[in-house]
Amino acid sequence: MPSNTIKEIDASELAKWVNDATHDLRVIDVRQMQEIAMGTVPRAEPLPLHTLPAKVHELSREEKMVMVCRSGARSAQACMFLQQQGFSNVYNLRGGMMGWVQSGFPAAQLA
Repeated sequence: MPSNTIKEIDASELAKWVNDATHDLRVIDVRQMQEIAMGTVPRAEPLPLHTLPAKVHELSREEKMVMVCRSGARSAQACMFLQQQGFSNVYNLRGGMMGWVQSGFPAAQLA
């Protein structure tokens, strides 16, 4: 049963998850490609929000996923959409990339 509550994670907790190589985690940046090109969370993969409905079949309901955007608003929309599609292990990065950088974490370039 989908919940209307979005699970959130802060930058410090996400940094721990990203740095733990044993942590089964998928970080998805839902910003536009030109925004992502300016830097994103390490291990993040691009999946712009407008493409999410067409790409949802490529995501696993078993994976733990963290959605990232600039401030946390678009990634919250992505979390809500995924929850409506039956995904339960989805987290929103509170404060988005602004919060990530303000917390002192580096912005990585896409591989």
